[in-house]
Amino acid sequence: MLSISPISAFSDNYIWCVAHDGEAIIVDPGDAVPVLKYLDQHHLKLSAILITHHHYDHVGGIEALCERFPQTPVYGPQNQCPDINHRLNHGDAITLFGHKIDVIAVPGHTLDHIAYYIAQSSPAPSLFCGDTLFAGGCGRLFEGTAEQMLTSLGLISALPANTEVYCAHEYTLSNLRFAQVVEPENRALQERIEADTGRRAEGRPTVPSELALELLTNPFMRTGKSAVQASVNAHAAFKCREEKDIFANLRKWKDDF
Repeated sequence: MLSISPISAFSDNYIWCVAHDGEAIIVDPGDAVPVLKYLDQHHLKLSAILITHHHYDHVGGIEALCERFPQTPVYGPQNQCPDINHRLNHGDAITLFGHKIDVIAVPGHTLDHIAYYIAQSSPAPSLFCGDTLFAGGCGRLFEGTAEQMLTSLGLISALPANTEVYCAHEYTLSNLRFAQVVEPENRALQERIEADTGRRAEGRPTVPSELALELLTNPFMRTGKSAVQASVNAHAAFKCREEKDIFANLRKWKDDF
């Protein structure tokens, strides 16, 4: 059985630690210092590193971790990051701790972005999606297009509804404030805001979130819904007819929110 825990880094990053029988997989180590501290405190040996994309707050700690744990395999996408020694593509799979981990290409935030999906994780499937899907939101389009991001989120939405979504930032309350403007009558969203506000007041993370909840409350997963489309069209300078245009205008709205 895998144990998955967040390691806080910078102001709002989560580096994920997947532990099993005294060993650990680290996902997106932007900073080695909190990771090494966590590994030492929990008596864990680093066995592998998984990278979702090339931004520094996701790769900055790789070198120091590999100095401490030589020969560590570093899995990641096809990009210019020199510390990745196992390059992955969409449809690839690796096996760690006896679990198959499927690779899903999810461009949009960056062109190289991939996600890692563990179907047999217990008690529910697990998705490590970096900065593609956030709790209540999605990543900014730094390199990719709105159409690419919409397609990527569509791939994620097709996963089992009970999938636990492990994103890389604590942006939830900000995202939900925007979502409330987009869908003010969404009862599930109101309940989520109350629950996640309580979690943050207690100093607890709001992630992982369940994919089913994202499909009910995250406007970027709901661009096919009439309520979201009507809200976007009321805000946009022109009426959007295609879902990709709804998504593009929704993302621009959030960028300026």
